[in-house]
Amino acid sequence: MKNRAVLFCAVAAFAVLPSAAKAAIPSALGIPCTVQADGQRWCGSGAYKQAPADVRSTVESFDGVPIDVNIAFPAAGDGPYPLVMMFHGYSGGKMNFDDMQRWLAKGYAVFSMTNRGFHESCGTELAKAADPDCATSGFVRLDDTRYEVRDAQLFAGRLVDEGLVQPAKIAATGGSYGGGMSMSLAALKNRTMMPDGSLVPWTSPGGTPISLAVAVPSIPWTDLAYALAPNGSTYDYIKDAGYAGRFGVMKQSFVDGLYLAGITAGEGYYTAPGVQPAADLTGWKALMEAGEPYDGKAAPKQLLDEIHAHHSSYYIDHSQAPAPLMISSGFTDDLFPANEATRFYNRTRAEFPDTPLGLFFGDFGHQRAQNKAGVKAALVAREDAWVDYYLGNVGSKPASNVVAYTQTCGASVADGGPFTAADWASVSPGEIRLQASGKQTVKAKSGDPKVAAAFNPAPAGTACASAAGAKERGTANYQLKPAPAGGFTVLGSATVIAKIKQSGANSQIAARLVDVAPGGAKKTLVARAVWRPATSNGFQVFQLNPGGWKVQKGHVLRLELLSQDASGAQSTQLANYGRPSNGQAPAQISALELRVPVAQKPGALGGLVQKPAKKVLPSRPGVTLATGYSRIGSQTLAQYGRTRR
Repeated sequence: MKNRAVLFCAVAAFAVLPSAAKAAIPSALGIPCTVQADGQRWCGSGAYKQAPADVRSTVESFDGVPIDVNIAFPAAGDGPYPLVMMFHGYSGGKMNFDDMQRWLAKGYAVFSMTNRGFHESCGTELAKAADPDCATSGFVRLDDTRYEVRDAQLFAGRLVDEGLVQPAKIAATGGSYGGGMSMSLAALKNRTMMPDGSLVPWTSPGGTPISLAVAVPSIPWTDLAYALAPNGSTYDYIKDAGYAGRFGVMKQSFVDGLYLAGITAGEGYYTAPGVQPAADLTGWKALMEAGEPYDGKAAPKQLLDEIHAHHSSYYIDHSQAPAPLMISSGFTDDLFPANEATRFYNRTRAEFPDTPLGLFFGDFGHQRAQNKAGVKAALVAREDAWVDYYLGNVGSKPASNVVAYTQTCGASVADGGPFTAADWASVSPGEIRLQASGKQTVKAKSGDPKVAAAFNPAPAGTACASAAGAKERGTANYQLKPAPAGGFTVLGSATVIAKIKQSGANSQIAARLVDVAPGGAKKTLVARAVWRPATSNGFQVFQLNPGGWKVQKGHVLRLELLSQDASGAQSTQLANYGRPSNGQAPAQISALELRVPVAQKPGALGGLVQKPAKKVLPSRPGVTLATGYSRIGSQTLAQYGRTRR
């Protein structure tokens, strides 16, 4: 089908008033524009939540699929403008014109689209009936670099050709699903991925070279496979923390919740299982629901290979530097934890040390986050500074540093911080360590379902939920002494090194770092992780997700190791943060060391805070320390084991 814009809305829905600009912008991407009372030009059909179900303003993409878009231009001038591309979360849709005011008011043009397969971009039956290309190609592709990301690049290119947008002044922003889009656009920078996976220069249809100027992704993934099925192979102190080793543990409540939300709230169009190997959401979910064994099977490998090749910014060719990036992630976000940001940050800092790259952390994002107004306002201000400098030539160059706020409990209690450092390695200058003697056993069926339910993030978990503080049945527990006067602040990823003896190949170990209140009656979750241990017995090392938390005087920080982080059976779906493993075997834990990174400097609290110990490198080929950690040093697992013996 020939490229065309299909507009199923009444132009009278917008008041057409005299323009404040000297010349009109009658249309953009073929969509009629209307002039508002303040002179802004709006080109589109409102928003998916506000408009009737059959109201859309679509533009055909490179393969004929109609994509529902909104474009807006500021009141002043007639272009070409700097452009901000705004991307939505999973099951969401294009931004309405009110949402665009943040950037329109600054003088930027704004573009937003509903990604393939949702709402009026082929998600609804009416949308599919309006264009036959929907049925064959308009399904959800999970932010595929070759399709959804290319759609956005194509439309930006057309706006360049229409003389409305500057080709080197384009920004990308969005949260969650939109954060994944923004990360991919930043990694590509001036390239486009074709259907065969090859990369070509990003040019407009008319041949103008285009490059992304800046991206400010919020709560994104960088490795979608690790985010949804972690295996413990990500470390915040190594240069390359890509997925390595065995297939991980499904975050069941999140995966199932997102899948259902895509169909219901998103009116999503998923392909039938097995029909589209590159977009088989239903088949992939079924594979993970079935569970272990994964080792040696073709289907799990195919899933990982596909997600890495076409749906994760970390695996986009990184032979060139990304666009300037300010990535924000939540310490209390259990879907896309802060290690999704540190992974991309560490490798980029090592390979392209002069690339503008900042990090922002706090208690915001997906569940369990509280999203208090203070930390959100600080994040907005930081995003504005980055976009204004690189897009609008306004203000001074933002620092490529790390800013972190810690979680606090109570709606009226301000978030802790900010803590600011030159790099991630410097955020936590001190460390509190515990070395345990003796052996403990994590039984095959361990933990308290009520505690797991209290700490289950999806669909509506909260960061400050408390649970019974008693040690749970069948678990291994390691406690620091009660915090002294003044307390201490956990800031970063806690590291666990231990000898693990466990039979079989299907098992997992779930880890929680909890704050136990004086008297032991209740505990609050600080950080967590699920981990697929190596099949060989011996010393192993893994980390919990990064966190930020103040341990008050008299409180006890406890590491809990469990056989599962779940409150129900394998089939209960939304009840389980991590899906229980098939054939789970008990694990014997010995010679465990817990390293807790803190904001206090070495020597603080009467010597309780120590200088960080040498980082223990995981057993993987070519592993090296990330930038900033050379002053701390490293040792192999074998070297560490000799010191413990």
